[in-house]
Amino acid sequence: MPITRQLIIECGAQSAHGELPSPDRYAVFGNPVAHSKSPRIHAAFARATGENLCYESRLAPLDGFVEAVRQFILEGEGCAKGANVTVPFKEDAFRLADELTPRARAAGAVNTLCFHEGRIWGDNTDGAGLARDIAGNLAFFAADRRILLLGAGGAARGVVESLLALSPAALVIANRGTDKAKALAAAFAGGALAPRGMGLAALAEEPAFDLVINATSASLAGEALPLPAGIFAAGSLAYDLMYDKGETPFLAQAREDGAARLADGLGMLVEQAAESFFLWRGKRPEAAVRAALMRQLRAT
Repeated sequence: MPITRQLIIECGAQSAHGELPSPDRYAVFGNPVAHSKSPRIHAAFARATGENLCYESRLAPLDGFVEAVRQFILEGEGCAKGANVTVPFKEDAFRLADELTPRARAAGAVNTLCFHEGRIWGDNTDGAGLARDIAGNLAFFAADRRILLLGAGGAARGVVESLLALSPAALVIANRGTDKAKALAAAFAGGALAPRGMGLAALAEEPAFDLVINATSASLAGEALPLPAGIFAAGSLAYDLMYDKGETPFLAQAREDGAARLADGLGMLVEQAAESFFLWRGKRPEAAVRAALMRQLRAT
């Protein structure tokens, strides 16, 4: 992508008089957004890498996302460099972008915007964050293993490509609505491995899975999923894209059904933020910095 290192311009260099320049400006847009951990995460990344930036949260009206982003750019007077986008605006951001990366096109949604030379670039770092958390932080190697992805909405679509890149033996997408699961699987059928889509009840006829990922909103609603028993293989990892201080309903369900390891989405949150930071600043915070930040966020 041509924007990785080109964005460190204009506001990011020391002035001729040795004064600290105005910081580059970033924000996260959502509704709601007050709960977002992104400002804290990016502040930690900036301190660790010595980058001069400020990052804030911005509540956008449900019908005013585009106007809110354009206002942020105008207020920046050339120092607004990018933004993150959270629910419910990722599809709005997809439509707003002048240019899209291949992974944003595959996801059909954008969570990272980059502002450069009057144009808006859109990317999606969710899948990369998930894959890095699973393979790096959790040291779970998915090659030649069976993966089950629960859900067929935007969260699921945003991670399919990255899961296929892990070279699993199989990727099954299961959803309450069978047609939606099959449609999502068909959208990614052109690669070396074609995902299969099915309803949740059909999982009873499938061999057990080594990695089961919950991309539904069930945990957010405090609900368990109607899953058949026996879907977790020996040594399996259950992963919930949602995160909480305690077990999510899905992780509690997985533990009771025999999953060997449990993980929530906090690691994915930090890793997708690190990917956004790299796109904007050309620097990736070190693993030790990311791990320490995860511990701090978990404790608060």
